[in-house]
Amino acid sequence: MDERRLRVLREFSERGSVQATADALNVTPSAVSQQLKQLSREAGVPLVEPHGRGVALTSAGRRLASIATELAVASARAEASWQEYLERPAGEVTVLSFPTGAEMLLPGVLSRLVDVPQLDVVCRDLDVHLADYADFTSDHDVVVADSPTASESWHRRGLQVVPLMSEPLDVALPEDHRLASRPSLSPKDVADETWIGVPRDYPYDRVLSQLVAVTGEPVRVVQRFADNGVVEAMVAAGHGIAILPRFTTREHGNGLVTRPLVGIRAKRDISALLRPDRFERPSVRLVVQALRDEARAVADSHHSV
Repeated sequence: MDERRLRVLREFSERGSVQATADALNVTPSAVSQQLKQLSREAGVPLVEPHGRGVALTSAGRRLASIATELAVASARAEASWQEYLERPAGEVTVLSFPTGAEMLLPGVLSRLVDVPQLDVVCRDLDVHLADYADFTSDHDVVVADSPTASESWHRRGLQVVPLMSEPLDVALPEDHRLASRPSLSPKDVADETWIGVPRDYPYDRVLSQLVAVTGEPVRVVQRFADNGVVEAMVAAGHGIAILPRFTTREHGNGLVTRPLVGIRAKRDISALLRPDRFERPSVRLVVQALRDEARAVADSHHSV
């Protein structure tokens, strides 16, 4: 039976006349009569009968009107439940991050969301420097991406790009290095140094390309490692200096120090990438806000040191 005709029957049951039902539904009395007749044919029994100068419900009509009310209540309850789901952070949210981003942000993000019991945040890390981060948004709700500059391709693909932070990339040196006593370093200061590098086209490696452009001198990279922990160990052991991110490099008690590199653009921009439809989910928005809050807290903690 048609839901709209059941609504007409229910209104007629409550209002008692065709005219009152027509006024409530903003239709003509003739339209109400036609709907009731059609519903009777669908039900297979008469639902109304002559009564005085009008019509009244039969016993079958009263029973079906009661059922129509039950259906309306169930429908309203289901709609309210669905609307509550849409407006309340709940369910699973998947997050993918590059390793140092995961180290820096995800522990704090999960701590911020621990009091949201119906939210399940599933995180993983993947070294995706040599791929397009946008490709991973098809399989993950939130992708934490780093880039030396904002990527226009992300916007061209229609992704939601939420900036999180700009993290400085510093020069890491052995703590007994001749330059370790300086508060900051210029391209000229480090032009003749031996470098521990990262794979080509990683964001840190682009800083070395800028050094070449500014000084006109080639840089001597003797080793390349993808893992920052290995780079730190090599620097601490005195095998060279390196470009490393400020917020996740373990310099205290680790045999190395970091110093800002001035005169060139030495930083990486970290953003959250999402498909726009997923960004509309309250649970995803809450995770993104937690990422923004944690990124701000991380940056503030280093600025206060």
